[in-house]
Amino acid sequence: MADKLKKIIPKRLFRALQPVYHFLMSFLAALISGFPSKKLIIIGVTGTAGKTSTVYLIAKMLEKAGYKTGYTSTTIFSDGNQEWLNDKKMTMPGRVFIQKLIKKMLKNGCRYAVIETTSEGIKQFRHRFINYDVLVFTGLYPEHIESHGSFEKYKQAKGLLFSHLRRFKNKYVSDNKIVCQARSGLKKLDLSRVKKTTIINGDDEHADYFGEFWSESKIVYSMRGLAELEKFKTKLGSESAGLDFISVAGELKSTGISGLDLNINNQDIHLNLLGEFNALNALAAYAVGLSQGIALEKIKVGLESVSGLAGKMEIINVGQDFAAMVDYSFEPRALEKLYETITILPYNRLIHILGSTGGGRDKSRRPILGKMAAEKADVVIVTNEDPYDEDPGMIIRDVAAGAKMVGKKENQDLFLILDRGEAIKKSLELAKEGDLVLITGKGAEQYICGPDGSKTPWDDREQLRQAIVDKMCIDKK
Repeated sequence: MADKLKKIIPKRLFRALQPVYHFLMSFLAALISGFPSKKLIIIGVTGTAGKTSTVYLIAKMLEKAGYKTGYTSTTIFSDGNQEWLNDKKMTMPGRVFIQKLIKKMLKNGCRYAVIETTSEGIKQFRHRFINYDVLVFTGLYPEHIESHGSFEKYKQAKGLLFSHLRRFKNKYVSDNKIVCQARSGLKKLDLSRVKKTTIINGDDEHADYFGEFWSESKIVYSMRGLAELEKFKTKLGSESAGLDFISVAGELKSTGISGLDLNINNQDIHLNLLGEFNALNALAAYAVGLSQGIALEKIKVGLESVSGLAGKMEIINVGQDFAAMVDYSFEPRALEKLYETITILPYNRLIHILGSTGGGRDKSRRPILGKMAAEKADVVIVTNEDPYDEDPGMIIRDVAAGAKMVGKKENQDLFLILDRGEAIKKSLELAKEGDLVLITGKGAEQYICGPDGSKTPWDDREQLRQAIVDKMCIDKK
């Protein structure tokens, strides 16, 4: 609909009317679906990184505690009965889709909905008319700057979600978390009130900003110990302090190829996920469990049940003599954490396939990505990712320029291959026994987005898996 209006209305006028358009669309989408979020406990997760993994950890923890849960994320959707890969190429899908999905969760008997909530979604009012009860802030650093105009505006967009929390009345639930109508004070005595709660990563430099927003209950989690958490508490103003303040302190005991050993509030937990950064994601999920009164042992069982997430450091193994991994990381800080994580894996050479997104998205990071890859990988292959309406060849050259800055030589240890499938084949030609082939940028995404809104079906994991099988068949001949 927006595309049709753009053709009719002058650009300047359309930009001026956009907020009204987005607001009305959000209202209509919720109205058509019957405002389903009023009848579920809604948990929103926002931040620059860690959102998808945190959503998944929360959902699985709630399910193991006995509560059917639906969720939306960058990688996977769930209506409570079934899961499927996100094929929308949007972390926070359109208003009509998300309201219909929440309605489906309700119909399927869900008690909770966990919604990955993005700054782009907030900017377009997709969060409006979703009655959030718990908000989780995972952390913040520069991203989507071209879209928002500045880092400050990006931060403020996230802040709009937190200011949104006090707009709705509290929900009341029965012992098994069914949202009930509480029409009288006497009825309320038989029910539990769901407190409007904010859960904040206390280790993030912007924690104070998000802590200042009103909430009835606050939970702050940290890997730096209780002293830091108490320091955070003293900074809170009377309006933001909330009626309750809970601290969640974590300590990383060990990390290895089998996962992470954590101690959270004096409870030992083994997390079956790679990457130290997942410790904070687990703390966030633990905090959600506390906010919902879930028994500590059930929280532990839920977190320990998660063994992986599609497109997140996903190992592809069909019997080849080298390692292969697909990961979603597409910006510098996430890539840096990925490089830190794979150091625990045994491999000889690293062959890294990467690209960068078009459509005016954070152009400045392209040479940075190329430089980082060149510094860490023995062989760098730069390829097409999601060009949108930009020249994919130019995007590739921008990334490759960073790799050349630190000495990579084209057609020796640096290859520019436009076709992503051919880039994968090239990596397998170069791979020797004991090497690691790493593909980043798309994870489990289901499309490559091109010009004029075109979408080409694609899945890095399946393409890599099939290419390895083909190579092994050829090698056997």
